[in-house]
Amino acid sequence: MLNLQLFCKLSPTDYANVLNRDSFMDFGIKSLWPNTPRICGPAFTVQLAPGDHLMLHMAIHQAPEGSIIVASGCGNDLAAAGGNVCAVAKKRGIVGFIIDGVVRDIAEIRENQFPVFARGVYPVPGNKTFISPLQVPITCGGANVESGDIIVADEEGIVVLPLKRSEKIYHLVKAKFDAEQSMTLEQWQQHHIERITLAYNNQLK
Repeated sequence: MLNLQLFCKLSPTDYANVLNRDSFMDFGIKSLWPNTPRICGPAFTVQLAPGDHLMLHMAIHQAPEGSIIVASGCGNDLAAAGGNVCAVAKKRGIVGFIIDGVVRDIAEIRENQFPVFARGVYPVPGNKTFISPLQVPITCGGANVESGDIIVADEEGIVVLPLKRSEKIYHLVKAKFDAEQSMTLEQWQQHHIERITLAYNNQLK
């Protein structure tokens, strides 16, 4: 297994040059404070019930250090997390949250510099009544996520790298990245013209 920091050196945009749409969460899940740093780590998945955040609160005490908690199912009517939950998560070494839902206390979260990617901010907290198993396969933002999958998230988007294929994906993406970085703008422009012309001519046939 590669060092996780290697995955973090490439942006979701770089991964998108190799992977298809299914590997990315939809654009509605985004960074909630300015200049959020890129985060990378293994997913710790949480399946919530609509309007309920009990298991997310459990997850912050069970997820290993270095994890990114990925939660789905709470919906957008009640907040899945707030300032204290994020502060405790950060204290325990959690890298960040990816939530297919909303959070509250964004000023506290921003001040604490805890990375949260979610659909928005809403002040009313969720309930704590629904129990479900942690670390089960979930769908978050339209992407399938299993615990242990590598998550890379920044202002460009969120990519999910299946753990079993993550090393192969990294090498493919890194090779393409290096090839593009070695080009001058003029070389890239010439290559671009050739590709566009070929695609255009193919459509005329």
